[in-house]
Amino acid sequence: MLAKTEKLKVPMTVRMPRQVYDQAKVLVDSRSENIDSLNELVVAAVAEFVHKARRRQIDSAFKGMAGDKNFQQEAQMMAAEFEDSDWESLQTALE
Repeated sequence: MLAKTEKLKVPMTVRMPRQVYDQAKVLVDSRSENIDSLNELVVAAVAEFVHKARRRQIDSAFKGMAGDKNFQQEAQMMAAEFEDSDWESLQTALE
């Protein structure tokens, strides 16, 4: 059984162009990027790609709200309802 802090890792094989491999190897060997192995570099690169892809998906969903008149109307009503308490909070923070 794995400890809570230990993450399950899945073994896999990656095929990449030789030029990319050579450049990645130079980065790892130079230790200039604080990467200890090619595996660590691949994991970091994939994690970054996944993070950016998820961010684009979220941004895309919010773009839909920008053009939604009902959502905009409701958001303005909610902002108006909290206007007084927002102002009080700002004044308290500035004191």
